Amino acid sequence: MNIENTQSQMRKGILEFCILSIIRRGEAYPSDIVEEMKTAGLHILEGTLYPLLTRLKNAEMLTYRWVESNSGPPRKYFSLTPKGEAFYKELEQTWQELANGVNALANKTSNEPLNQ
Repeated sequence: MNIENTQSQMRKGILEFCILSIIRRGEAYPSDIVEEMKTAGLHILEGTLYPLLTRLKNAEMLTYRWVESNSGPPRKYFSLTPKGEAFYKELEQTWQELANGVNALANKTSNEPLNQ
């Protein structure tokens, strides 16, 4: 069994939720999202992020606006749409259910009966 593949699949499963969590707090520039993910120990490449942002925009979960930059081309800042906010709330509930279930299983001692 390949641990790297399993770890990668686990990370991919929560990537959307993490990115939407960042954008939900306010407009976000992609490189700032990458940096915040990195700071949290969840490394993501821009080559992974941009297609995901595009998919979320096409699904009407995100919108963006262009902001002129003093040091280069205009920057695209993303924010949640009302549809994206509703989607985020559903993901948040799902995450809480999953985290609670996983923690209950992972923290169960061998002495506890299986049917508790």
